[in-house]
Amino acid sequence: MDQKCNAPPKMAYVTNVYSTILQHITHLYIFTNIILPLRQTKAKDMVLNFIWIAFFLVGFAVLLLRVLLGGDPMLFSTAVSSTFDMAKTGFEISIGLTGILTMWLGLMRIGDKAGMVQFLSRMVQPIFKHLFKGVPANHPAMGSMVLNISANMLGLDNAATPMGLKAMKELQELNEDKETASDAMIMFMVLNTSGLTIIPISIMMYRAQMGAANPSDVFLPILIATFFSTIAGLIAVSIYQRINLLKPAILLFFAASTLIIGGSLFALNMMPMATIQTYSLFIGNFILLATISGFILMGAIKKLNVYETFIEGAKEGFQMAIGIVPYLIAILVAIGIFRSSGAMDFLIDGIKWMVGLTGLDTQFVAALPTALMKPLSGSGARGLMIETMNTFGPDSFEARLASIVQGSTDTTFYILAVYFGSVGVRKTKYALTAGLIADFVGIVTAIIMGYLFFG
Repeated sequence: MDQKCNAPPKMAYVTNVYSTILQHITHLYIFTNIILPLRQTKAKDMVLNFIWIAFFLVGFAVLLLRVLLGGDPMLFSTAVSSTFDMAKTGFEISIGLTGILTMWLGLMRIGDKAGMVQFLSRMVQPIFKHLFKGVPANHPAMGSMVLNISANMLGLDNAATPMGLKAMKELQELNEDKETASDAMIMFMVLNTSGLTIIPISIMMYRAQMGAANPSDVFLPILIATFFSTIAGLIAVSIYQRINLLKPAILLFFAASTLIIGGSLFALNMMPMATIQTYSLFIGNFILLATISGFILMGAIKKLNVYETFIEGAKEGFQMAIGIVPYLIAILVAIGIFRSSGAMDFLIDGIKWMVGLTGLDTQFVAALPTALMKPLSGSGARGLMIETMNTFGPDSFEARLASIVQGSTDTTFYILAVYFGSVGVRKTKYALTAGLIADFVGIVTAIIMGYLFFG
């Protein structure tokens, strides 16, 4: 760790920033939960609708302003092209998901009929029964959620998404109002958007490719940031749903999780980068293949027709993938307009100007494009992270902070569109708000960790 971060002026600066941020979070909570109590109104169901409209209208206004001031009419052509490009991207993503969903839902059907999913449900019942209201004991959704969260923590995105969509389908079966998100759905979705990952292998690999002296130096800051993001999302949803997080089972679970994560950190921190990559890839893929083999073996022991059971579940995966297409294209096209119009650049410049007025350090602003893009587009945020490394150098403060921000949370809008779209939920209530709270805390923690470790 850089010795500069131990200097008293730096610590005082970080402490002041953190104190200011906590005050703003408190004010935001009071405003949204006391001054504007929307729990009993339908306005919260319209949040995504308002944001979707805003992406288009703000994008159009910024384009018009740039054309009038700069005199470049081709800006509109670029923006229109971006809508076609993003629509194509959305469809290609959906097509890519089709094969993955078909395979994994086929395997999940085997696990379900073989009793493996029910076994996982019983294992997590003491904890999940407090967090996921309305889900009966030992329901298959419990097992699917465990598989999804575990795959996310190991960085196995291709496995996590199908398992998550399977869980959403099972939760939808319990949902009385099919067009409105249930409490359990929202809790599950927000835990996904917080993006808790134990080993951010992809970010470390990008840093290695860009020539970083120690690509894994962002490992610990990323884990701390994503851990706080997950906790913030959990607390936000618990406040909305009036869940008591102080119950012994939940506290014990958090204590055990903290010990496991802390132990993993200590062990991995002693290893060189190449060893971390080797072990993480081995552990993740071993667990994945062992799970698949376990499902098939249990199916054979239960004398199931494993092949036909797989086909039965695979058909369901194909239909689910087709249902995602319109929701995904809708959100990606709106994001495309917002990005191509230059509205994102205006937003960044405005934040930098305001931060400058306060006299605070503005170095972190260089990582804000990645921070603001991450909830909208994973590939877009990844591109901005790489661009920051290119501009400032992979071992610069700006590049390291962009890497921490990239790993601090997940693509909230994408996850919301895919997960709720797959089951036809149109009214997401406070899901987006809680997800963005998790994103905000993750990004703020990432900035603080950047200054503490590399400032």
